Amino acid sequence: MKKGIHPENYRLIVFKDMSNGEMILTKSTAPTKETIKYDDGNEYPLIKVEISNTSHPFYTGKMTLVDTAGRVDKYMNKYKKHVDKKK
Repeated sequence: MKKGIHPENYRLIVFKDMSNGEMILTKSTAPTKETIKYDDGNEYPLIKVEISNTSHPFYTGKMTLVDTAGRVDKYMNKYKKHVDKKK
């Protein structure tokens, strides 16, 4: 690794998922002015995030698949008479 390109000011910080309230304590250099009292009773800087691995559909297994073939068939059946007139 190159010397002098990585930050030196890592500190403990809390990332809070705003969609489900889950909090993760980790090290980061991200700047913030907010603080929060964590589960261990200490106060840490806070970064609010919209989505994390605890709420993202890919990680929670609640991902839905889009049926594009069914949509095309539905469209073709609905407008079949219009398509047939053009042929």
